[in-house]
Amino acid sequence: MSETTRAPPDVRVSHDSEPSNTILAGFSAFGLAGLTAVDFLVEHLELEQQGHVTVEGLPTITPFTEGRPRHATRLYSRDDLDVTVLVAELFVPTSVGHAFADALLDWTEGGPVEEVVVLAGVPVPHGPDAHRTFYIATDDYRDRRLADVEIPPMGTGFLDGVNAALVARGLDSPLGVCVYVTPVHAHAPDVDAAIRLVEAIEAVYQLGIDPSPLREFAERVRQYYADLAARMDDQQTEVPEDRMYM
Repeated sequence: MSETTRAPPDVRVSHDSEPSNTILAGFSAFGLAGLTAVDFLVEHLELEQQGHVTVEGLPTITPFTEGRPRHATRLYSRDDLDVTVLVAELFVPTSVGHAFADALLDWTEGGPVEEVVVLAGVPVPHGPDAHRTFYIATDDYRDRRLADVEIPPMGTGFLDGVNAALVARGLDSPLGVCVYVTPVHAHAPDVDAAIRLVEAIEAVYQLGIDPSPLREFAERVRQYYADLAARMDDQQTEVPEDRMYM
């Protein structure tokens, strides 16, 4: 089948319970800051896996730890916390972002989900003064969550892939969508960037997160994520080098 006639990927969400009010997502992307941050949230908040996402039509990875395999994209929550965390170790190419976002948001429709939040690193040239977290958010999310928080907006630029598709859906619906972004360096995982994202989530949601253990946590998974980053570099031919954030 040619590139122009290739069938769209089949994205399916399987979940054992109703999603929470807030979805926090981190994807496998440059610097792995968002993925490292949500992985830490799962461990620190002692969340349990409640579901997973499968994507037929992409190169498959099946992560494992101590011989135990797991789905590459997983959903975590717990009964007494109104947050569901999406940990996406499978790289989602730009061209698949719309299908992935549609499947995720179709799953949330009819449930209690009011907002979707993405934690992400952006590979932009920056100095020390730019080592902070910024937001790109729909009006309803900004009014509800960011009025009293000292997180600045990202200046200008554009989103692409799954982040763009999620925000676009939020523009045309009551769903509040926010992408928290911070500059990242090439080494993976960029632990300092992941810490900034975790601190932003704590400032907004006050979940009782202490980001200080993140450095130790990241050291334990550094080699694993380094291998994941190498595999991601082989696959992400569709990601433009200039992400156009300013």
